[in-house]
Amino acid sequence: MRSRYSAYVLLDEAYLRRSWHPATCPARLDLDRRQRWLGLKVTDTVQGNADDESGEVAFVARYKIAGKGHRLVERSHFERLAGRWVYVGAIVE
Repeated sequence: MRSRYSAYVLLDEAYLRRSWHPATCPARLDLDRRQRWLGLKVTDTVQGNADDESGEVAFVARYKIAGKGHRLVERSHFERLAGRWVYVGAIVE
């Protein structure tokens, strides 16, 4: 999760694609160069340990666009694919 946040900060589309499950990765990523990321707080995790095949991460990411603050709140689903963790998508509660 933290590495994906860093990739958004750095606008590293290649890393985001590598860390996204191929079945759910969008054809196009619209990274907004105006976004200034301010911080990430992981609020909860479920599974995702060394012996797990899936896990969840709940987080709050803060950013600004044109001086206005925003918060992205999400619970994400991750799966282990070929030995590495990949983002599958947001869990809708």
